Amino acid sequence: RKGEISHEELLEIEHASCQNLGSCSIMGTANSMSCLVEVLGMSLPGCGSSHAEVAEKKLIAFRSGKQIVKLIEGNIRPSQILNERAIANAMVALMAMGASTNCILHLLALGEELKRPIPLAEFDRISRKSPHLVAVRPSGKYLFKDFDQAGGVPALLKELAPLLHLEVATVNGHSLGENIKEAKNFNPDVLRPLSDPLAPEGGIAILKGTLAPDGAVVKQSAVAAAMKVHQGPAIVFESEEEAMEGLLQGKVKSGQVMVIRYEGPKGGPGMREMLMPTSALMGLGLGNSVALVTDGRFSGASRGPCIGHISPEALDGGPIALVQNGDPILIDIPQRKLELLISPTEIEARRKKWTAPEIRAPRGYLRLYAQQVGPSHRGAVVHKG
Repeated sequence: RKGEISHEELLEIEHASCQNLGSCSIMGTANSMSCLVEVLGMSLPGCGSSHAEVAEKKLIAFRSGKQIVKLIEGNIRPSQILNERAIANAMVALMAMGASTNCILHLLALGEELKRPIPLAEFDRISRKSPHLVAVRPSGKYLFKDFDQAGGVPALLKELAPLLHLEVATVNGHSLGENIKEAKNFNPDVLRPLSDPLAPEGGIAILKGTLAPDGAVVKQSAVAAAMKVHQGPAIVFESEEEAMEGLLQGKVKSGQVMVIRYEGPKGGPGMREMLMPTSALMGLGLGNSVALVTDGRFSGASRGPCIGHISPEALDGGPIALVQNGDPILIDIPQRKLELLISPTEIEARRKKWTAPEIRAPRGYLRLYAQQVGPSHRGAVVHKG
């Protein structure tokens, strides 16, 4: 878009970056959740990080099939493995991996399904005491394959053992502690020991404040130190498409805070990933000088001061719906603050004038979804109604 490389050069970069089968080569959402499924005890040891094209993956697939039959014959059900302690383990591992922010939604939704709702604040409590250990992009310099070769999930859990419930059951019939007993860390540069972490806190932080009364999510491990505290004027966009248009037209300037709203569970509807705007910010050289806040989601590949899952969302009348161009916004990740710096009187005056826009889906399943989906701070799950 900037004219710095040709289309042919772009294709060369793509072919060199994505050479073969499998998911992303970084700690994106797919790899993050694959690892967390193993931590939860719902896949065989080593499955979470094994590479798509190695013989080990085929062997794990074969063994998984055999184990599924055994589980069915023994009438072993997910509810006998998935419980609050297993989810707590996954939350610790999530923080240590610098995992995708989407994992927050999945674990919240799992808690709702188990009728054990997890307060969003619990993730931050765990983040405060769970160091970041895995140096995989976008929160480190290594690739996901390097993490697997360092020992993968079993080695990570061995490092985290003092913070875990090791007695929980897993699908192979052994406890989590038994599964990791012989695990080894083969590369402490990729998988740091608990005594020498990449950072003392976990990869994700939960922010709150006048812009996000019910919370917001940021991958703090992928934010440059200079942007962990930032105050700037808002530039507001009503959709991802409008934001992309503004970026490509040069409307977004260094120091600003991009606000992309009406992209939440109801507003989207569907809570889309703001991957295009975050990629464009990096490509335009604004990734470390412009913050982005949204009621939508982000790709696991996103990096920089990208704050998502703002709740209440705009369509529910959350404060993000009331932001105007030029409003000062404060982001303070160490203090867990996300503040709209205008007076309560002004906020109330704007609220009286605000009316909710029509749901973007005029009919069909998407409209039904928008009418029944819950807020992001409770996993954006659909409830009967």
